[in-house]
Amino acid sequence: MKIALIALAIGGASLGAAAAEPVKVGFAAEPYPPFASPDAAGKWVGWEVDFMEAICAEAKLDCVITPVAWDGIIPALTSKKIDMIVGSMSITEERLKTIDFSDKYYNTPTGIVGPKSEKFDATPEGLTGKILGVQVSTVHADYAHKYFGEKASEIKEYQTQDEANQDLAAGRVDAVQADAIALDAFLKSEAGACCELKGNVKDDPAILGAGVGVGLRKGETELKDKVNAAIKAVRANGTYDTFSKKYFDFDIYGG
Repeated sequence: MKIALIALAIGGASLGAAAAEPVKVGFAAEPYPPFASPDAAGKWVGWEVDFMEAICAEAKLDCVITPVAWDGIIPALTSKKIDMIVGSMSITEERLKTIDFSDKYYNTPTGIVGPKSEKFDATPEGLTGKILGVQVSTVHADYAHKYFGEKASEIKEYQTQDEANQDLAAGRVDAVQADAIALDAFLKSEAGACCELKGNVKDDPAILGAGVGVGLRKGETELKDKVNAAIKAVRANGTYDTFSKKYFDFDIYGG
C-alpha cells in the first residue's frame, strides 16, 4: 500500500509538472508596432502582447514569448521549437496546408504608403514604374507580385517591414505595402513624416486571408479549443475592448 501511494504521489507530481510546462509563443523577432516591439529594457510590449497575455490567463496557460525570425516562424512551429504563433499572421488557404489556426482575433485592411510629394493611388496603374517594398514571406509579398508585378518596376522584398519603411523614408523605394495599422504606426513616427497613406488595396481573401489567427500545429485540438474559448471569453467579458482602447480608437476586430 505504501509503495502504491508513493508511486501515485510521484505520478501526480509528474502530471503537475507536465501541466505547468511553458507554452512557447512565437513572435516575429522584429519591431512591429503597435502590435509587438521591445521597449528600452528589452521587454516585449504592444497590442498583441496584451492579447497573448489575456488569452493565456483565460486559458490558464503558462505562456513565454519566444522571438523567431519571421521567415522561419512556421518551420519553428511545425518542428516544435514553439507551440503557438501570435504574430499578425493571416489565415490563408496556403498556410492551412501546413498549420492550423484559431478563430480570427483581428482583421484590418492592407494599405500602400508613399511620399507626400508624389500623387498616386493603391492600384496597379498607380504603381506603374515604381519600386514597391514588401516584407518577405508575407501575404503582402504574394499580393504585390500578383497584382503589381507586371506594372511596378520592381517588387523589392525585405526581411522586416521596418527595413522596407526605412528604405521608403530614404527614397530607395517609391512605396511600401503592409497592414494598414502597422503602416499608420510608421506614419506617426519621425521617419514616417515623409509619407502618407495612398489608399487600401482591393481585397483578395484568397491571398490576404480571412483575418489574423493564432498559428497552431495540426492535430493539437485540445490547445486549439482552449485558445478559441479564450478568444471568445475575452471578447465577451470586455477584456479585449479594454486593452484595445490603449492602442486604437476603432474596433480592430473588424468584419
